[in-house]
Amino acid sequence: MTTFERVYAAVRLIPRGSVATYGQVARAIGNPRLARVVGYALHVNPEPGVIPCHRVVRRDGAVSPAFAFGGANRQVELLKNEGVGFTDESHVDMARFCVRALPYIAE
Repeated sequence: MTTFERVYAAVRLIPRGSVATYGQVARAIGNPRLARVVGYALHVNPEPGVIPCHRVVRRDGAVSPAFAFGGANRQVELLKNEGVGFTDESHVDMARFCVRALPYIAE
């Protein structure tokens, strides 16, 4: 399995109505230093309606200003449609909606 395939597998495990951080996804694929690679993989997501890349946010809960599938406003809209709450216009309430951890995705 390639690194990108592992990223997509991890992101598919984020439940509807929850978010994870780029760092959490990187840890799930076995290398916490790959958070930027996670971002790039999600930017080129081959199945945006299937792989829920909108559920990945920055560690402070901020949505991506460069969300590849409609911009930050679209990411906020998708998350709100799933019931995710925000502390302001662009930050997810991480205490309530962030998953604790994702399972390890083996190579």
